[in-house]
Amino acid sequence: MVSPLKRIAFLALLVFGFVGHAQVEVLYQGKPSQATVIDQDTVPWIFLNEVMVLDKPTFSDAEARLNYLRLKRRVIKVYPYAKGLGERLDSLNMRLAAEKNYFKRKRIVKRYQKYLTERFEPELHKLTVSEGQILCKLVYRETHMTVFDVIREYRSWLQAVGWSVTASWWDISIKKGYEPAKLEEDAWIEKILQQAFANGQLEPRTYFYYPPTED
Repeated sequence: MVSPLKRIAFLALLVFGFVGHAQVEVLYQGKPSQATVIDQDTVPWIFLNEVMVLDKPTFSDAEARLNYLRLKRRVIKVYPYAKGLGERLDSLNMRLAAEKNYFKRKRIVKRYQKYLTERFEPELHKLTVSEGQILCKLVYRETHMTVFDVIREYRSWLQAVGWSVTASWWDISIKKGYEPAKLEEDAWIEKILQQAFANGQLEPRTYFYYPPTED
């Protein structure tokens, strides 16, 4: 029987690079692979796919579990809207960055507004107040801008104020950000998203526009 110390020593060699042993190239399962020769044994290197390990949520009582399941359902429902807005915003910013003409830029923004109205507005009217609150947080997560800032930037300050007043009637703040490191609900939302990304229930947003940074 191999002693525990020998097993630990062998694992250490695997982890820290087989120091002092010859490295060769071999065919492993029909594909070229690097390997290390240890005491006349050839050990191929096998690189495993990245695995995300998430802690399983625990609850103090049945009501806490029920609240979590409600939150999860809402997050799964509204995340695609925030994702779509973020990706469309990237597309808009790429076009605006390449167009210097003021009037053409205005037309580009107008077409963007029309798209949002036709694509999202009918569905957004169906959201509950709780879903609307979560959507505002997820918009910030995907764009690093509050809903208020998005409206002010791409429509006008006056319309942003109008939207803010209207949303407040329904107890929704469009100026709310997203702080999973500080707020408990946001932390739960982030855990739900990461779990949904890991099991394929949701697709994370694709970022393809990055604002130029000043040197």
